[in-house]
Amino acid sequence: MARTLALSAALVIASAGAAASLADFSEREVAAALKEALTKSSHAAVSRLGVENGFFGDERVKIPLPDSMKRAERVMRSIGMGKQADDLLLRMNRAAEAAVPEARALLVDAVKKMSIQDAKSVLTGGDDAATQYFRRTTSEPLAQKFLPIVKNAMNKVRLAETYDAFAERGKRFGLVKEDDANLERYITRKALDGLFLVMAEEEKKIRKDPVGTASSIIKKVFGALRN
Repeated sequence: MARTLALSAALVIASAGAAASLADFSEREVAAALKEALTKSSHAAVSRLGVENGFFGDERVKIPLPDSMKRAERVMRSIGMGKQADDLLLRMNRAAEAAVPEARALLVDAVKKMSIQDAKSVLTGGDDAATQYFRRTTSEPLAQKFLPIVKNAMNKVRLAETYDAFAERGKRFGLVKEDDANLERYITRKALDGLFLVMAEEEKKIRKDPVGTASSIIKKVFGALRN
């Protein structure tokens, strides 16, 4: 017999006129609702970012040069290399946009492998508990997937070589952080940051308005959590 989650949050089901709580749902139902919600939020995030201007057109996730490289950017612009600097920034963001669709399969796989204990923790966690679960379980494999795509996108940008050389010198003097010293690694890291940011937004929407989803199981389980 399926065990139940001993939680006291209540859900008013208008159609039945009866009160329900998470304890009224089996663990299988709770896990199904959570996994469906996670799949929805991850797909929505990938769809928003993995298109042209997904990063470049959104100031919240647009990838700039690292703060430690701002001075170099100002110098480039002061000597008439503004077009080159703009091109580098555009290509950096295009590289992230090209990499993000690769996240879909890994995120879905992470959902499938989620344990009942993980599901409990995520369901009753904060607004971004699911996103933090994804960050914890998929960051490394996602970075491995993203990096070659980013490298391929940057291969034709000669400024990338200039960036790496300049950043390496700056790193020796403590002016550039280790994580920022290689352009491809920097873009990969920022692409992941942007992906998880948007996933957190999508997760929050579902938690705030489960009735707005098309799924009856999400409505019931997440609705119970909110009451």
